[in-house]
Amino acid sequence: MTPGVVWATVLLASLACYALKLVGHLVPEHRLADPRVARLTSLVTVGLLVSLMVVQTVADGRSLTVDARVPALAVAALAFALRAPFVVVVVLAAATAAGLRALGWG
Repeated sequence: MTPGVVWATVLLASLACYALKLVGHLVPEHRLADPRVARLTSLVTVGLLVSLMVVQTVADGRSLTVDARVPALAVAALAFALRAPFVVVVVLAAATAAGLRALGWG
């Protein structure tokens, strides 16, 4: 792809995101108060965050990779399951990744 095509794509995607956000502000409040809508929006948010997390963990350019990030993510998931505070989860995951990288893995 040429740089012009890339920039055109970025600008078009930015405009689409802005338009979507603008449309969101135009939705009547009584529609958003519906419990089904609230549940759906919370599930969509979680799904998007999980998919971003997985892509950042196992993707390396155009290939999949398994390195110190995968066990660090598993430790973070376990800490969350045990109801650890967020700061503890982050520190445990970072320590796991750093320890494995110090041992030469990843």
